[in-house]
Amino acid sequence: MARKPRPLSVALQGGGAHGAFTWGVLDRLLEDGRFDLRAVSGASAGAVNAAALAHGLRVGGADGARETLAAVWTEIGGSGFSSAFLAGDDEDPSLGMVAKAAQMMMAGLSPSQLNPWKFDPLREALEEHIDFEGLQGDKRAIDIYLAATDALNGRMRIFTRDEISADAVLASACLPQVSQPVVINDRPYWDGGYSANPPLLPLMDSSAEDVLVVLIVRTEHETVPETSSQIEAREAEFAFISGFLRETEMLAAATKRAMDSRWPFVGSLEKRLRRMRWHVIRGNEVTGELNPESRMIAHAPFLESLHNAGRAYADDWLAETAAVIGRTTSANLATFEQLASA
Repeated sequence: MARKPRPLSVALQGGGAHGAFTWGVLDRLLEDGRFDLRAVSGASAGAVNAAALAHGLRVGGADGARETLAAVWTEIGGSGFSSAFLAGDDEDPSLGMVAKAAQMMMAGLSPSQLNPWKFDPLREALEEHIDFEGLQGDKRAIDIYLAATDALNGRMRIFTRDEISADAVLASACLPQVSQPVVINDRPYWDGGYSANPPLLPLMDSSAEDVLVVLIVRTEHETVPETSSQIEAREAEFAFISGFLRETEMLAAATKRAMDSRWPFVGSLEKRLRRMRWHVIRGNEVTGELNPESRMIAHAPFLESLHNAGRAYADDWLAETAAVIGRTTSANLATFEQLASA
């Protein structure tokens, strides 16, 4: 007799094209069938994956989610860079000389000058493959929490399932260097990675007490950067990981306090913190070795290679750790280092 799928929430980091790694992870988890996905949080590319996952599950279950994720990422890859503008190989591309020259020529232009017609292939992919209105009205659909950053005050804004739209996903994925702010209800938004990458606190309201975090931004380095380009790349990484690290450290401290609490000083929050179990797939071990420029390169063969890597890492996680879901935490909440395996 087949075992009933175990409840699980997923938290999906953003990182531009590197989000295709997370596509691969989700593809393998959905194929495996051991989990009942109850909630998803995401920022930037993680928000794209979250929206595709939620829509696909709603209309076609696990197979529908796999199909929607593949359709969205295939369209993203088809509208991205031609190999004529790239250097390196398909598994670790960088910008070629022509693309770098064009980039330098346009460095002083604002996003509105770079794209006055507001051409946005990501919007087209989202609107073609995701029924946002259907998601909003369906209380049986997976819970969704997408992070964006208010461009006027830097505060995090969480868009829930009732508020989800193409604009909400685009706000979460809006890099201010290349895109104009996405305005929703008279507020301009930038990429959610600046404030939460991905948000974890909302997942504590989910009916699942296990959370799998898919990391694609490096959390540790072995050396200090020296050149200007290396320093700039490190600054960009810190900008997209600092909010997440603060949140994990805060949650870890609150969980320890909850574990140390004794009746009658245990409230509902302490009880919930005690029950939460945290898990991780560290895709940053793959993406951290890539050229930083590759985050901006939506090249179909590159995306496919990341998808394959994500599937392989998920396959290893399923074999080594998945059995502890529902039983114990397998990752240190403060550092997300592996603690337990099956």
